[in-house]
Amino acid sequence: MAIPTKLLLSDLLKHNVRCDNGIDHGPIVSPWMHPPVHRILGLVCRPSSLRLQREVWRLDQLKGINQEEVYVKGPCSFSDDQTLERFPTLMNANVFNRSGQKLGLIADFLFESKKGNIQYYLVSRSNPLIPGTSRWRLSISQISDKQPGSISCDIDSFEDLPIQKASLKEEFLSKSRKWKSQYLDLTHNASDKLEGWIDDQISENGNEAIDNFFEDSIDDNSYDDWIDNLDIDTSEEFNTMNKRIRKKSSSNERDLDPWI
Repeated sequence: MAIPTKLLLSDLLKHNVRCDNGIDHGPIVSPWMHPPVHRILGLVCRPSSLRLQREVWRLDQLKGINQEEVYVKGPCSFSDDQTLERFPTLMNANVFNRSGQKLGLIADFLFESKKGNIQYYLVSRSNPLIPGTSRWRLSISQISDKQPGSISCDIDSFEDLPIQKASLKEEFLSKSRKWKSQYLDLTHNASDKLEGWIDDQISENGNEAIDNFFEDSIDDNSYDDWIDNLDIDTSEEFNTMNKRIRKKSSSNERDLDPWI
């Protein structure tokens, strides 16, 4: 029977109104709102489906609630559909982003049961009466402007809002986006590792080439310095060695020449 400190409007729309005299006044059909300050003032119920008369109850008349009924105390005010349609409301109002593109509709809101201050709105991408539609949470601070039947928000898409209730389709889309991001992260990590391995191989090959170049240079220098390794003490011995080499080379050339 106790009233929660915060209530969803959709939870109240499932209840019938019963007064302190025990009379059933029918189901709650809509809220009585004051949009400029984002506040709910009361509730509207329909005592009979055959009559156009509607009953309006102030929020402070709400005294208890259970799973099926809302208990009120005191007299109600009488009105009709034509009059209530002229009351300002944000229910089913169109939601536009900062570019002026329509995103969806106001489907529900959470409010304080005592003062009626609205905490946040729930928006839907399609008709909120369709079962299983998703709900995104829209805070009051994200609303930049409001007009009868429409509000403008400082967002680009519903992906900028936290999701309150996801449908099967939305869950599949969110999981698909998550799988796609994981695949892209895995691909980027594999590419980074491959590029790092290639860079290591190139650097190792470059170091081996440099080492081989220095080794070849050292070998060439050893051939150039072969005279220093010979046991030659005087210039006469050096000249004698040169004559011996020239004589040997000339004899080899004669052996190879067929005309000699």
